[in-house]
Amino acid sequence: MPSGAVKTREIRQDAATYFVPVAGFDGTDVPALRVEGALAQEAWRIESPGLTTLQILRPLRAQVVEAGYDLLYVCAARDCGGFDFRFHTRVMAAPDMFVDLRDYLFLAARRGTPGDAPSYVTLLVSRTASAGYIQVIRLTDGQDAAPTLTVAPDIQPRGGADAADAPISERLLREGRVVLSDLDFASGTVALGPGPFETLAQLAAFLRADAARRIALVGHTDTVGGLDPNIALSRRRARAVLDRLVSAHDIPSAQLEAEGMGYLAPITTNLTEAGRERNRRVEAVLLTAE
Repeated sequence: MPSGAVKTREIRQDAATYFVPVAGFDGTDVPALRVEGALAQEAWRIESPGLTTLQILRPLRAQVVEAGYDLLYVCAARDCGGFDFRFHTRVMAAPDMFVDLRDYLFLAARRGTPGDAPSYVTLLVSRTASAGYIQVIRLTDGQDAAPTLTVAPDIQPRGGADAADAPISERLLREGRVVLSDLDFASGTVALGPGPFETLAQLAAFLRADAARRIALVGHTDTVGGLDPNIALSRRRARAVLDRLVSAHDIPSAQLEAEGMGYLAPITTNLTEAGRERNRRVEAVLLTAE
């Protein structure tokens, strides 16, 4: 690790299954190689004002290559799949590991010869204005549990089934995102209901507690209509939520941004009205907790 790096968390498992990403988000999931073995997952923080993610990753990538690993996949945030790649791969939660959805690099590599147990390593690097964050996952004594690519399932957040009932602040710090489930949007409209909305009150309290915290509000739609109109619609819905936080809760606009995904990231089927209603949503994504 770079000089001055501090380990923030470590997980070790003698026998684990790990889905090693080998391609970017394909619109449904992240193509991954399912492997098994002894797993070590570490998160590191390095005080690095001015360093880019590439400057942080480059010497680590050189070490991986020098150690005899073959690179399987390397990508940057947007090419990886941005939001969707981050939330379909194994990543430690904030504050141990921070991922800027617009500025991260990922690397996956494999070492081994025919007849030997292969080893795998993945690196995820991101940063804030003042610090760099590095996640390293190593899987040794591995066995290719599936000879072909499989699709990695969604990672279950820590906390199990009850995690959805946790306060928004806890879920943002643990999972990095939360659905603002009590917002009221009708199909095809951008008008946010009058409220009050408990999720916005909790989100506002979270932002007021630390002026350095920043949130991206990400709008989503059902599949009624074309892609471009739905992306515009979802962005306008996210903007409506941003405006409500500013006007009704006195949150500085500098702590917020609004984006739209249209119908590209559904959380359930669009074949039923109940499913379409769930997919019409706005999520809060934690950009920085510093």
